[in-house]
Amino acid sequence: MKNQLPYRAIALDLDGTLTNHDKVVTPKTREALLQAEAKGATIILASGRPTYGIEPVAECLELNQRGGYILSYNGGNIVNAKTGEKLFSQFLPDAVIPILYKYAKEHNHALLGYAGNEIITEMPDDQYVKEESRINKMNIRKVENLLDALEPHPTKLLMTGDPSDMLKAETELVELLGEKMDIFRSAPFFLELVPKGIDKAQSLLRLLAKINLTPADMIAFGDGYNDLSMLKLAGMGVAMANAAPEVRAEADYVTLSNEEDGVAAALEHFGM
Repeated sequence: MKNQLPYRAIALDLDGTLTNHDKVVTPKTREALLQAEAKGATIILASGRPTYGIEPVAECLELNQRGGYILSYNGGNIVNAKTGEKLFSQFLPDAVIPILYKYAKEHNHALLGYAGNEIITEMPDDQYVKEESRINKMNIRKVENLLDALEPHPTKLLMTGDPSDMLKAETELVELLGEKMDIFRSAPFFLELVPKGIDKAQSLLRLLAKINLTPADMIAFGDGYNDLSMLKLAGMGVAMANAAPEVRAEADYVTLSNEEDGVAAALEHFGM
């Protein structure tokens, strides 16, 4: 039975793909994935979220018991969901962190980092910081000085603010630091501050090599621009109906939206 699967690895973006607007995996999609796991498929959760923010979803899909992998921070970390072992991690260069901090301070934007299971920031009341907390089910801890409170070698910081402000910040910071790190918006109000060259596809290649699979063995699901590389890499790249037009255009297959159990529908379509 175990070798009957057309794809032996299932890579899933979370927000806008695997989860609905309430940020939960619906029973139908959960059941479809548990069924694929039972047939021998390896599940890989690939998200811009911090590791801790992905763990509740990993537990919902029983990856902590059955095995599977977490690609957090857009691929900046790769973690074995069963053992907790970190297989790969990439960090922001130390030199950029004070520059980002100073920029956020001067422009009165919120800047946040992650410490264990908490989001740390000097601006806990910012509405977009609260949204990051809701998405990840992580508490916010107010700190007096973010630079002092950050854990050494963070993989990601997040700047938040009104969309027009974040567009301007993105342009200015790319100009200032674009050669040393990557700066992009994952939502109109979220500016991701991450190491250079982090990308879901690159991390998936690393992981697939470790588990003796090839990109052709993988089906991948996504809805955002940061999923494009992963959809192109996979043997079967599936875009959600709610994906950006460019993402749908590049995909091999378009399924129902994340509100309509699109992941379950595609798995059924491909005989998973």
